[in-house]
Amino acid sequence: MAEPVLLRADAEGIATLTLNRPDQRNALSIGLMTALEQSLDAIARDASVKIVILAAAGTAFSAGHDLREVRADRRREAYEALFAQCSRLMLKIVRLPKPVIARVQGVATAAGCQLVATCDLAVAAQSARFATPGVNIGLFCSTPMVALSRAVPRKQSMEMLLTGDLIPADRAREIGLVNRVVPAAELEAATLDLARQIASKSPLTLAIGKEAFYKQAELDLEAAYAYASEVMTRNMLARDAGEGIDAFLEKRPPEWTGE
Repeated sequence: MAEPVLLRADAEGIATLTLNRPDQRNALSIGLMTALEQSLDAIARDASVKIVILAAAGTAFSAGHDLREVRADRRREAYEALFAQCSRLMLKIVRLPKPVIARVQGVATAAGCQLVATCDLAVAAQSARFATPGVNIGLFCSTPMVALSRAVPRKQSMEMLLTGDLIPADRAREIGLVNRVVPAAELEAATLDLARQIASKSPLTLAIGKEAFYKQAELDLEAAYAYASEVMTRNMLARDAGEGIDAFLEKRPPEWTGE
């Protein structure tokens, strides 16, 4: 039987989803995107999962869309369906009420770079490289641009989009595409440490905070403060907020209930 295109492993409240098309450089085929969507939907309903690590098998994180698959069906309807599915997948990551960390061990290009930019956090090996190289083959990385331009300042994202050049992991960290860069041998442990730290927080607070982060970013300053004030009020009325404050004042570990 063929290997599944996506693997899932759960431990300590952390779900690790591993792209598993190493021979195809983990290109985002329709099948792989469908598997990711289904897994994210299941994780959204799974109270035992507090955080997600998105990883990849082999030497590449993801080379973007599967170009052989793309060229196999050249109908407009096929292209529309493909990019609609990709956009839906990225939105599922953003809207998932649990943080998602990309663990990047190799090259992440085009929609693979989009995937990294879409995740809430990213930890990269020093050997990782990033690019939006569509311009080199006559196909501007327009959908990757959406996530990239929201994670990276305009001048730097435009440079990536217009040149298609690969940038090293340290440069990706400088411009805000990834959070941390570590030696390849330490990548799994460093990502797991970060995931464990976040998983120790109240799951309700994480869900409230993630949703608020993305919503306020699309508002003007006054509207953002009004929205954030409403969110803070709602958060303060939650049991976990009261427990967290009391635990801090009493100098004891909090006991989260997710309520």
